[in-house]
Amino acid sequence: MDGLVKSKIPHERSLIALFKSSPSSSSLSSSTTTATTSSSSSSWIQVLHSLSPVPTGSKVLHEGDPSDTTNSSSEQTRSQIVENEATQGVGFIDAFFGQSGMEWRDVEKRFDQVARTGRSTEPVVRWSEFGFCIGMQSSPEFANELLSALRGGENWKHKITKADLYNLWFRMKDNSFNSRMRIFFDMCNRNKDGRITETDIKQTILLTASTNKLSVTHDEAENYASLIMESLDKKNKGYLEISQMGSLFKASLSKAHSPMKQVSATTGSTQNVHSSSGDFCEEQEPMSRTEVLFRTYWRRAWVVLLWFLACLGLFVWKFVQYSHRSGFEVMGYCLPTAKGAAETLKLNMALVLLPVCRNTITWLRKHRPINSVIPFNDNINFHKVIAGGIVVGVILHGGTHLACDFPRISESDRSIFRQTIAAGFGYHRPTYTEILATTEVTSGIAMVVLMGVAFSLATKWPRRRSPVLPVTLRRVTGYNTFWYSHHLFVLVYALLIIHSMFLFLTDKLMEKTTWMYIAFPVLLYTGERIFRAFRSGSYEVDILKASLYPGKVLYLKMQKPEGFKFHSGMYIFLQCPQISPFEWHPFSLTSGPQDDYLSVHIRTLGDWSYQIYDLFQEAVLSRSQGCPKLYIDGPYGCAAQDHVKYDILVLIGLGIGATPFISILKDVAKGVQTTEIDHSGLRKCSLTKGPLKAYLYWVTREPNSFDWFRDVMKEISNSTKKQSVVEMHNFLTSVHPEGDIRSALLSVIQALHLAKNGTDIVSRTPIHTHFARPNWFNIFSRLARKHGGAKIGVFYCGPSKLARELTKLCTKFSTKTTTRFVFHKENY
Repeated sequence: MDGLVKSKIPHERSLIALFKSSPSSSSLSSSTTTATTSSSSSSWIQVLHSLSPVPTGSKVLHEGDPSDTTNSSSEQTRSQIVENEATQGVGFIDAFFGQSGMEWRDVEKRFDQVARTGRSTEPVVRWSEFGFCIGMQSSPEFANELLSALRGGENWKHKITKADLYNLWFRMKDNSFNSRMRIFFDMCNRNKDGRITETDIKQTILLTASTNKLSVTHDEAENYASLIMESLDKKNKGYLEISQMGSLFKASLSKAHSPMKQVSATTGSTQNVHSSSGDFCEEQEPMSRTEVLFRTYWRRAWVVLLWFLACLGLFVWKFVQYSHRSGFEVMGYCLPTAKGAAETLKLNMALVLLPVCRNTITWLRKHRPINSVIPFNDNINFHKVIAGGIVVGVILHGGTHLACDFPRISESDRSIFRQTIAAGFGYHRPTYTEILATTEVTSGIAMVVLMGVAFSLATKWPRRRSPVLPVTLRRVTGYNTFWYSHHLFVLVYALLIIHSMFLFLTDKLMEKTTWMYIAFPVLLYTGERIFRAFRSGSYEVDILKASLYPGKVLYLKMQKPEGFKFHSGMYIFLQCPQISPFEWHPFSLTSGPQDDYLSVHIRTLGDWSYQIYDLFQEAVLSRSQGCPKLYIDGPYGCAAQDHVKYDILVLIGLGIGATPFISILKDVAKGVQTTEIDHSGLRKCSLTKGPLKAYLYWVTREPNSFDWFRDVMKEISNSTKKQSVVEMHNFLTSVHPEGDIRSALLSVIQALHLAKNGTDIVSRTPIHTHFARPNWFNIFSRLARKHGGAKIGVFYCGPSKLARELTKLCTKFSTKTTTRFVFHKENY
């Protein structure tokens, strides 16, 4: 899955030290939605100056400026800081063994693994194994160019001894900017004449793009090379020298690695957010871990505790009741144990239907008093918890009957049997086989078998058709199998009624209470399904536009049915009769509530999604036949709908997991436009309460993924250009990290292209693309500093592995800072 992140979280003392240190300790680069776009490319010196980091509130110092009151020592200090930041931008060695860089002992160990002894006694490696030794085995072509630059281009294909490798490694580990710049310059300077031509730059760009698995055409590479020459070759010499390349890296990469720009660029909007939200208090003390955990889990805790106490109370009640019945003399404690478990089963068979009554839950979400105490976002998790309770009840009830009660009845003393429970069996002591053949037992066993099938196919591996399963099982598992097997519950509830009507030792109708437990939930669920069937039948939608995106993603723009209203963050169910008239699949709405259409993005991850993609692909390519018929059902609420509770939002999506947040960003951007349009005298006012600031962190593996939401991001960027209320960050994990030599030139081109054209070279939007995985610790620390005392809603859609890490970070920063982070995860 995209963006599985394993950040290294420092010790708690390091966290406190981080907040005491300067903001430059963060590694996150600037990427606000508004980009400074130059209408003319005549003065690139000004652009380069603008790329240099300037502290908030300070003036840009120019040589000879009469207003310059800064002494020469401070100027040298600032120059040294810029050079250090630029040096970090031209790092050479990838992270190795997690977040720690490679050391000589690691290189030496790799050398020993592949070294061989030839005619001489000294071990050597081939020049082609240089990349493996320094940790660049994934980029052999780039490593060869690096070796050629280090060896000066002459006889660079000689074998490498350990002493040679140490000298090369020592040069690469030199932290001085001039040393690292010389190596990079020599890589670009292929004919070793001390001058880099536009052709040299173009070839280096193509090599860098290939190394990072980016698709760059020769024309694009030529344009990027021309951009660099245009910015530096002011005298039209046709070549660049090392001093010119050095100034370019200092300007571009120092900006890219300075978080100060990011903090200061939106300082005004941040102050507005704080001033407009009276709840923020900078003087707050950090909460204790106990308080944070209580605030986070109290709603789940009281619901689960109430459920557990109810089950325990029913079990004890029936246990005590049957301990005083005549059957206790025959079966002992086995009888009250089985009956107590049966009572909990009645409750759980009733409750298990409630979390999947989606229309009811969506309606209850609208009521703030109810929504504030019941965790509707965990409805599926609670459904699973109750299912676990049913499994425990079945084992206790059925296992005790089969292993204890029935053998004791069939082997009981005849006189005791006749005096106690003989009337319930027609005064005939049954054998074990005769007991198993009764209606009560056969219906119970049938229920257990059906529930076992449904429960097994609903677990993670069969539902997702995990590769760990045997091939034969994978063929019969998957989402469709899970969906159809779950509908065996209709037979289970029918058998449950039959089972409850034929009970041993119970003749009174009022003691046969199963129907009392399940009547309301079954009627509610049945009513919901009937309502959904009628509503979806009237919601046949016309396809206005169908687009096919890279990564087998289908975009559907549909006509909005009359009277269809929803809130941002909601989702709908889709049905395609041409595939199956019974299957409904959930998809997040990527259109905003104010749009006059509905849109979804569907990525092919299962049988149904592959089939619908193929159908629309055929329709789009042929253009002669109409699009397949679609029905929709919804809308339904989910965790993302709670974004309205917060003034500050952090939206984290991995791959296609960004879809639930697109409509939220549109809604926030639309709120800005509403604020600007509606005036009351001289003071602007907002008609609706909503988030005042939103951050999107989108992590994806493939650069083509940015095509999915390119138009949306451009639209949001343009609508919030005046007020920076939406800040979007793209992370491309297939590219080497910023600061690696293999991506250093890309970072330079990014900065120049964004300054001149206002678009990023990777995403083709005004949103800057970061390379490699996010450092979530640094991101949260920056947010905590920027929004001290605020309550930030963190919404996540993606794999559970990262969800656990984000949950820990929310707890850590809520306890160590005055900012409170509240985590929400999407569950469908």
